Order: sequence, then C-alpha cells, then structure tokens
Amino acid sequence: MTLKRFIKPTLLALAAASLAAAAHAAPLKVDAAKSSVGATFKQLNVPVDAKFKKFTATIDFDAAKPAEGKASVDIDITSFDLGEAEYNKEVLKKEWFNAAQFPKASFVASSIKPAAGGKFDVSGKLTIKGKSTDVSFPLTVKKDGATQVFDGVLPIKRLTYNIGEGEWKDTGMVADEVSIKFHIVAQ
Repeated sequence: MTLKRFIKPTLLALAAASLAAAAHAAPLKVDAAKSSVGATFKQLNVPVDAKFKKFTATIDFDAAKPAEGKASVDIDITSFDLGEAEYNKEVLKKEWFNAAQFPKASFVASSIKPAAGGKFDVSGKLTIKGKSTDVSFPLTVKKDGATQVFDGVLPIKRLTYNIGEGEWKDTGMVADEVSIKFHIVAQ
C-alpha cells in the first residue's frame, strides 16, 4: 500500500470523527453557587427542609433532542445539613444514612422524554445507602440568557432505602415520604 493510499482514508476517517464529535454538544458547566439539592420531609407532622451542601452534577442536554440527553448527580451524604450540628451528626449514623459505609448517593438518568406543558419526563436509577431503584419525575427546563435552569422534585419513600432503621422505621415520628428537590443552573 502506498503512503498516499493510506493517508487519504485516514484523513477522511479523522475528519468524520471530528464532525461527529462537534455535532454532539459538550456537557454543560454547572454553576454550583447557584444550584441546590435538598430534601423535605415531615417530623411529627411538621415539614422539615434540609440541604446537601456538596454535590456534583453532569448534564448534557439539548431541549431539541431530549432523548440524547444525559444527566447524573452525585451527592456527598456527609454534607447533609438539617441546620443544627447535633442533628447533622445523628443522621450520618448507621440507622439513618450510614455515611461511613455509604458516603455518596447518586442518580443516573436513563431516559429523558418530552412531556406536556413544556416539561420532560426523566427516568433513571437512584442509589442511596447501597440500594438502587428505578425512579421517574417531571423536569422543568428554562432558558435564562446563556444558562439553562433545571428544576424538579423527586418523591421517594425513605424506608425503601433503609433510611431510618430499628426504632426509626416507625413513621409516626418521621414520615416515610421525602421530596428530593433540585435546582441546577448550567450553561
């Protein structure tokens, strides 16, 4: 094979690969300072809001091609903040999050589909305390100048993930229903 016959197909293959890579958008850059992930639950029938101070999100999304979108979120369980140091320490124990053994919770989207009212239906795997389940939730995406804002609420049952073992399985003190709320700003 001559050098010329080798170089031409190689250059064509490289050009095709470059075009394919350029056609696929790069992941969005998440603005951590403007983004948040939190949880709301009821204790003695009183709503309690908490937040996760540390998390990372990776989003590759184009509203014109939602099926090609990808998203994942990793949450640092040790950053869970109930607003008081004593409570924060308590929820990291084995009976609750068992942060020593399971320091991270994660969500990985498997499907993003258009839904009514300009929303999207997102499905994927949620893993908390070593237990993975299939979940779905509605997602709102808004354009704000050069940024995109992703908002959603994912309802879960804490006992599905063994959050609250032993005496804490009783839902009379802490309700089973938890809403994970997120607000992600990216560009």
